[in-house]
Parts: sequence; C-alpha cells; structure tokens
Amino acid sequence: MPTSRDVVFVDGVRTPFGRSGPKGLYAETRADDLAVRVIRELMRRNPGLPPERVDEVAIAATTQIGDQGLTIGRSVAVLAGLPKSVPGYAIDRMCAGAMTAVTNVAGGIAFGAYDVAIAGGVEHMGRHPMGEGIDPNPRFLSEKLVDGSALVMGMTAENLHDRYPEIGKERADAYAVASQEKVAKAYANNKIQPDLVPTAIRTGALGWGLATEDEPPRPGTTMEGLASLKTPFRPHGRVTAGNAAGLNDGATGCVVAAADVAAELGLTAKMRLVSYAFAGVDPEVMGVGPIPSTERALRLAGLSIEDMGLVEINEAFAVQVLAFLSHFGIADDDPRVNPYGGAIAFGHPLASSGVRLMTQLARQFGERPDVRYGLTTMCVGMGMGGTVVWENLAWEGAK
Repeated sequence: MPTSRDVVFVDGVRTPFGRSGPKGLYAETRADDLAVRVIRELMRRNPGLPPERVDEVAIAATTQIGDQGLTIGRSVAVLAGLPKSVPGYAIDRMCAGAMTAVTNVAGGIAFGAYDVAIAGGVEHMGRHPMGEGIDPNPRFLSEKLVDGSALVMGMTAENLHDRYPEIGKERADAYAVASQEKVAKAYANNKIQPDLVPTAIRTGALGWGLATEDEPPRPGTTMEGLASLKTPFRPHGRVTAGNAAGLNDGATGCVVAAADVAAELGLTAKMRLVSYAFAGVDPEVMGVGPIPSTERALRLAGLSIEDMGLVEINEAFAVQVLAFLSHFGIADDDPRVNPYGGAIAFGHPLASSGVRLMTQLARQFGERPDVRYGLTTMCVGMGMGGTVVWENLAWEGAK
C-alpha cells in the first residue's frame, strides 16, 4: 500500500462571473467554453507543468445536460488541448461541486493514484436554470421525507430565519451591505483581478467583447435600498435578492498536486490540504450545513475554530453565514471572514463556487504570513455542508 502524501493547492483561476439571463455577460457563450478558458489559463500560468503530467481533470456542474453534459471533465480536457491520454470526469454535489472535485482528486493524490490534477466547476444558470430537467421522486413529499420547502433554496433560508429569530432582516441586510463594500474595496486594491481570466464574449449586435471583471457586484448598496426589496419566498419574509447570492454564470479551476511533485516541477504551492469533511443536515434548513462539516473537519485536523486565521464561507444567503458565525461565536464583522467579500456581491454560479473560495484564500495566505490555518466552507442544496481546512505554506513560523 502506498503511504499518504501531502496534497497542495498550486494555483487557481476563474472567469469573471456574470448575471444569468438574456442580458448577462455569457448569454451567448457556451458553458463548456468557460471551463476550457480556465484550463488553458492554468496551463499558461504554470509553464513548468507539462500537459502530459496532468493525471485527471475533474469538473463539476449541477445541471449536467446540454453544454454542461457529455462528461464535462473529459470533454473540456480535450477541447482545451490537453493530451487525449488525460482522462476526465464530471461531478455533482450541487453548490459544493468544485469543492468536491478538489477533495476527490486530493484523495487520489494522497493515495498515490495521481501526481497532478485539475479540478473545478462551471455553471451557466442562464442556459440551465437550477432544477432544469429534474423529476423529484413523489415519495419525498408523500412519505414526508422532507418538507416541500426543502426543494426551494430561498424557502430554506426563510426557515433558517425561523430557527434563528435573533438574525432578523436588518442584520442580514447589514451583512449584505458589508459584503458589497468589501468586494468594491478588494477590486480597488487589485486583489481580485490577478486571478480572473479575461474571457471572450459575444453580445448580440455589439459583436465580440471581453469580460474582465465580475458583473454581479452592486457598489453603493445601502441599507435603505435593501429595505425596499421584495421578499419573494414568503409574504413579509426576510430573504431578498439583496441579502442572497444571485443567479449567475461562470467557471473556476485549480491545479492540485502532491507536494513532492510540485517541488520537482518547480511549481509554487500556496497551501496544503489539512483535512476536509462533508455532513448532512435537514434539507429544510440546508444553510446550517457548514456547522457540522466544519466541526468534523476541525476535529479531523486536531484544530479549533480559534486556530483559523482566515475563513472563506460561501454567501448563498446572509442568514446562512450569520448562523455559522453565531454558532462559533464569531462577530458579524470579524476581519478573518471573507476579507474580499463574498457571493452576495460576486455571485454564486453553483458548482463553481468552491474553487473561488480556495483561490481567494490562497491569495490572502500570500499576504498574511502571520496566519497558519484557514478554511473554506459552504452550504449545499438538499441539506449538506462542506469544509476544507488548509495550511498556509507562506506561514512565517515554518521558516
């Protein structure tokens, strides 16, 4: 049996995220072409990685039909020009698709099945709305296995407000405003742009163009503006388009490798995977998923939440983040949490978001040699959570 090897995150990139719909950035762009763009950029940025040394391509998509079908990991590997000897496959764990792609290939690397892999995700929610083509088994409701609200993510967020009444709409709106402000500041300080892949787009009568920045952020968002938004999931509810992530299009990808192989190839590893965990919760309150997954991942790592100097949590809904922070005794405005802002501003193209979290954490690690550990975490549709604990390879204590 091979011994376990250290697994490292070498590099991560993403396309700019777009708003879904006929007027969005990628309305006339194929989903698989977004993923191809990411893979090509990873190879360009890492010239020390020979294409034939890529052992696997794992790409996630929640809706695996149309241009997100055809075993998308394999199809985009071929389209990106990788050798046809490089295999690939598709993954679906809804919002945690890209996160699962990373943990899957990491397990293979640790075991010795792979040396280097590319993992990521893509979601074109404009072409493939959430739930397109699905046929939920009637037993879910007839046998009361889940409440009907479990199948509508916005309703699960309203349920979470019921469970945590201290998290009212005003607190959720305040968190959303802060997320928008942090994203605007990160852009102003050039924290986001280095890991964005300029992506060719076609916009009807305007012809060809280039997407170079995220479309969803709304700088200048105010509490007054959010207060006036409708609550579409419940009359007089608390969840709005302003304190939740939108419907978005985009792709992410990263290079993951064995630590010794990265060194052999001259690749600069940014962080080491310490532990990971996924957990299930009641689907009706899927937003609490990151709580048990984080508790388990920390337990496996022999660490505590106090050891985490940085936390990247996906902002599917403000209430879901606030429930996590409250559980762990973390203040709403703790500077460790989403320093560059989150999905309420950036957007959340479902299966792609896990690697966005990792890419941002890796960049923050490079700026913070005083921080040794951080985590990436997210809630997942149908009642799950996922968490990965990372070690900063630029940590000053290692020198």
